[in-house]
Amino acid sequence: MPEQDRARVGTAPEDLAGPPLLASRLTPAVPAEPVLARPRLLRRLDEGSAGPVTLVSAPAGWGKTTLLASWVRLADDRPEGDPGPAWVSVEAGDDGDRLWAYLAAALRAATRTTDDGPAAPVPDRPPRPDQLELLAAALAAADRPVLLVLDDLHRVTDPAALTGLEFLLRHAEQRLHLVVGARAGLPLAVHRLRLAGELTEIGVDELAFTDDEVADLLTAHGAPLPAAALRRLRERTGGWPAALRIAALGLRGQPDPARWAGQFGGDQPEMAGYLHEEVLAAVDPADRDLLRRTALAETVCADLADALTGRSDAERTLADLAGAGGLLRREESRPPWYRCHPLLADLFRAELARLPVDELRELHVRAARWYADNGRPADGLRHALAAGRWDTAGDLFVAHWPELARYDPEPEPATASTSPPPEVVRADPEVALACAAERAYAGDLPAASGHLQTAAAYAGGLPVPRRDRFLRLATALELTLARLAGDPGEVRAAAARLLRTRPAAPAPTGTPEPAPAAGWGSVAEDADLRAFTGTALGLVELATGALPGARFARARAAAREAGRPRTELVCASRSALLRALRGELRAAEQSARDALGMPPGRGWSCRLDCGYAYLALAVVALDRDQPEEAEANLTLAAPALGAARSDDGTPQEWAAPGDRPAAPGEPVASAVAALCRAQLRRDAGDPAAGQRLLVRAREWLADLPAGTELGDRLRAAEAELRADRGDPEAARELLSDAGRDGAEPVLAVALARVELRAGDVRAAGRALPDWQAPEAGGWPLPVRLDAGLLDAVLAHRGGDERRAGRILEQVLDLAGPEGCRRVFTRADPPVRELLAVHLDAGTAHFSLVSDLVRGTEQPVSRPAGEPGAGLDEPLTERELTILRYLQSILSNVEIAGELSLSVNTVKTHVRNIYRKLDASRRREAVRRARELRLI
Repeated sequence: MPEQDRARVGTAPEDLAGPPLLASRLTPAVPAEPVLARPRLLRRLDEGSAGPVTLVSAPAGWGKTTLLASWVRLADDRPEGDPGPAWVSVEAGDDGDRLWAYLAAALRAATRTTDDGPAAPVPDRPPRPDQLELLAAALAAADRPVLLVLDDLHRVTDPAALTGLEFLLRHAEQRLHLVVGARAGLPLAVHRLRLAGELTEIGVDELAFTDDEVADLLTAHGAPLPAAALRRLRERTGGWPAALRIAALGLRGQPDPARWAGQFGGDQPEMAGYLHEEVLAAVDPADRDLLRRTALAETVCADLADALTGRSDAERTLADLAGAGGLLRREESRPPWYRCHPLLADLFRAELARLPVDELRELHVRAARWYADNGRPADGLRHALAAGRWDTAGDLFVAHWPELARYDPEPEPATASTSPPPEVVRADPEVALACAAERAYAGDLPAASGHLQTAAAYAGGLPVPRRDRFLRLATALELTLARLAGDPGEVRAAAARLLRTRPAAPAPTGTPEPAPAAGWGSVAEDADLRAFTGTALGLVELATGALPGARFARARAAAREAGRPRTELVCASRSALLRALRGELRAAEQSARDALGMPPGRGWSCRLDCGYAYLALAVVALDRDQPEEAEANLTLAAPALGAARSDDGTPQEWAAPGDRPAAPGEPVASAVAALCRAQLRRDAGDPAAGQRLLVRAREWLADLPAGTELGDRLRAAEAELRADRGDPEAARELLSDAGRDGAEPVLAVALARVELRAGDVRAAGRALPDWQAPEAGGWPLPVRLDAGLLDAVLAHRGGDERRAGRILEQVLDLAGPEGCRRVFTRADPPVRELLAVHLDAGTAHFSLVSDLVRGTEQPVSRPAGEPGAGLDEPLTERELTILRYLQSILSNVEIAGELSLSVNTVKTHVRNIYRKLDASRRREAVRRARELRLI
């Protein structure tokens, strides 16, 4: 700040009665050491500050002021004569007069071009319209834009105080740039700025520390942790900077830092004190009571909150706490569900534990009743057991046992096991089965097995009908425990035992008998058994590298018949991927969109199921030669499949070096994703990168049985990439068993292609299997199309043009209904030559072949009933790709990086998407797109 301006600080302006201005409010405070450099956020501020407004918005303790102060202090290398960013710290109670007094001092300093030159005519009071116009004109005429940083702007209670600032933003010809740090409830026209593309937002998701940043922070505090403990700490804190700093200070001097970090929570004294003083002090007592009572649940909606509190205004209260307070996080669902930060939840649950026993039991009873009435039996069962309502727990288990099987990889948060008294189990052994089901759902398999054994000890005294039902339920639990324990042999044995309990079909008679009523021995029960066993067997087979698409399709149909949406979702998502791998692209796309369109918020974690659905859409897009859409869906699938992401968006397990990496959470699905990425890398001219991905994927599956369909596909793809790189001998070695009788078609076709590329036409012909034989109808469509194209090329090479044309027409007949294009567009040059000849000779697929020869994309037609048919103006392929990214937490800058586009180009596409979908914000656009089945 120039000396003459510094002299003004400490005295009030002559025409303004009030306290003097504080120099500390016009310069950023020195952050507390150690300060962690966060280059990714500094880059975001650099990029955002080139536009009109950058908003850093988050609740207390998320490092807003530290980030802004660090960024401003790093700007000291500015050119000579550039005064740098102007800074104003807003304090509680600042009205229009006080705020403009500081704005005047900051803007004068920022608009002075030399130490002796004049500053802009900035008024000390809230300016009159004529004064604003003069100031706007002065800013517009400045040599360089003025950058103004306003920290803690949420403290301004009078929205009119910022009216003049908004006028300057509109009329200073983009010579005034604001960088704002604030909590929620900002008195600026944020929605208008967002809609106009003039707002860069940095929120909680970006401010949260990554694993690497947590490691750097702990090292700077002299408290490093092992990798597993570090990840656990980041998950527990949600990357909250203030909580991590408290944890870092607490770790010093601990004899067992990893153990201490694993137990770190919001109920620890240091963390609890911070939460009370900095986060909850300003919360209304009634709202805090709501937060405490609803902490009984992991997530809460307004109806559940009303049931737990006895209130009737929870809808507005929850929205306010998630908005202005930032104490809750709203999930993407309708109706909205909210989740408390893990550390706050720890604090509130500790307070719940201190309630009188009867009061806490009543809360569990209310929760159990609400969950049971709203289609969430697993949650209802847990709370019924916690409340000691044994009869309710038994009834819930008997009625909803298929939906109490866990299909998600992450178990429920650890809770204390509740065991009924022996006299209760003696009277009703099914209560012990209910306890076993609850423990299995929570991931506590030893406790579940113990409850199962206890139940079996008392089952002998049950009457025959009850005993038969008990045995069926116990067998279903045995199957679930075997599946969760990873024991395929016991899963198959338990499934066989369970299916033997199916009701016997009635003997055929001349007179049709009425269908049995719902209940044990009914048609619905039979559908339950078929869905339950089919899903379990399908998951086991998939985990061993098989691709049991038909099994999942049958199980899905049975689940729909029985009315079991959770089971149907599991089957729909897996069936979508397996259909896509078989080349049934239309059915796969529909099944994937069905899975993504199933209503969330019913107590399940749909994350893994959505991952499979997105992966299926990636395979579909790849086969249709839509690489950008394939990349977008792979990006959306990666987190659910257990792949951590590096800075460039590549899953780390797919790119990190190492002889034998740990397999990701879903090795089979991740191997399919690696196969897709390898093909995309090959198409982009980097077969070496594709080969590395395939080698890595085959290592993940090394422990699976040999000769699986997926393993053969990976081997065939790797062999072709080795041939592409000029190493046919290595390719032949990989396919050494492909020339024998009975070899898998995918391997034989790959060997034929390798031989053809090596110039050995005779060897290629010998290796190529008969793709027109009756048994070839069961091959995956991509394999059959590849074989047909190779056959056509061989006929063309042999001079038999008529046969080549006839074969090519048959291949086009097969490919057309599913929209398969990549098999043509990414084929070797002889295929393009063959297509050109075929176009001249005449074909029933003239439009498609003409388009393939030109190498251009066909516009996507959307007949009535197809996704997006309700739009007046359809989205382009590029807009559809960006729309899929909008579902994620990626910013426009990160989306631009993923697609190698400029940020402005992405913003233009986003504005077009909003216009075509009649939406004003990102969340609304995603919701509208899902309604139209575009995503």
